[in-house]
Amino acid sequence: MGDDLRAIDSLLAAYSGTTKPGASVVVIRDDEVVARRAYGMADLERHVPAAPETDYRLASVSKQFTAMCILLLAQDGKLQLDQPVRRILPRLPRAAAAVTIRHLLNHTSGLIDYEDLIPATRTAQLDDNDVLALLAAKDSLYFPAGSAYRYSNSGYVLLGIIVARVSGMSFPAFVHARIFAPLGMTASVAHIEGSDTIPHRAYGYSPRGGGWEQTDQSVTSATLGDGGIYTNVDDLVHWDRALSDTTLVSADWMAHATTPPVLPRGAPTEYGFGWFIDHYRGETRWRHTGETSGFRNAIQRFPARHVTVIVLTNRSSGEPGAIAERIADLYLFR
Repeated sequence: MGDDLRAIDSLLAAYSGTTKPGASVVVIRDDEVVARRAYGMADLERHVPAAPETDYRLASVSKQFTAMCILLLAQDGKLQLDQPVRRILPRLPRAAAAVTIRHLLNHTSGLIDYEDLIPATRTAQLDDNDVLALLAAKDSLYFPAGSAYRYSNSGYVLLGIIVARVSGMSFPAFVHARIFAPLGMTASVAHIEGSDTIPHRAYGYSPRGGGWEQTDQSVTSATLGDGGIYTNVDDLVHWDRALSDTTLVSADWMAHATTPPVLPRGAPTEYGFGWFIDHYRGETRWRHTGETSGFRNAIQRFPARHVTVIVLTNRSSGEPGAIAERIADLYLFR
C-alpha cells in the first residue's frame, strides 16, 4: 500500500507545491477507497490548498450524469430513447427531423458543433437556450443521423434541455433530486453562477509566462448538459458505487449506456451514453476525460476488476488521462 501511494505521489509531482494549481485523486477497489490524495492549490489568489473535498468543474466528465438523467426518465416511462428529438424541441431545424435521443447520447446525431456557430464578436457566456437558438438557425447536419460518429457537445446541451422539458424541473434541480441527493453527493452541483454555492471551489488556471493565470471561465463555461457539473473525488466514490449496482437504474438500462452502437456497414464505435467503452491491456474499460477553461479531468473504470481511478485537476495543461492509466497499472497489472 505504501509503495502504491508513493508511486501516485511521484506521478502527481508536477501538481505539488504552494505555487501551482493542483489535483485530487481517488482509487476505488471493490467499492473501498484504497488511495485518496490531493496536491497543489485549489485557489492560488487566496492560498487555498487542494484537498479531497475540493470541488472541480468536471467539464465533459459531466456527460455521464446527463446521460443518467435521460436513463432515469426513460425508466420512468417519460421518454423513449428512439423518439425524435424534435417532438420535444420543435425549434430544431428540419434537417434534424431524424435525430433521436439515442443519437444525441452516443454522438451519432450529426448536429453541428455549437462552438463553431458562436459569433467571433461574442463575449457574453452562452447558456443552454443560446445553444438551442444557434442550432435552430443552422438547417444542416454534418451527416445523416445514425450514419457516423462525431463527438458532440451540442447533443449533450440538448439532452440537458430535454431533461428539463420532460421532467418539468430545471436540469440542476433534476440531477440533484434524482442523483446527487439519493447518493449522498452533498458537494455536487450543476452550477449556474449566482444561483448556487460550490462549497470548496477550485479555480481554473493556465500556464502563462512561466507562471499561472486564472482562466476559470470562458464564453462556453455556462452550459450545463455538456460539462457544467462541479464535484469532488469523495462524492465520485458514491457515484462509482451506484454504477456498480442498481441504485439508480436497472441493469438492463445500464447495458444500454455501456453498449456502443454499430454503424452502417458494421463500423464499430466506442461511445455508449456518457462513456467511452474500450479495452486496455485486455480489460474492459469505461473512461472519459474532461477539458474546459482551466480544468482537465479523467475517470477510468474497470468494471470486471472492480477498480476505478479518478484524477481531477484545475489547470488547462497536463495529461490526467495518462496519469489515471499509470495509476490503474499499479492496481491491476503488477
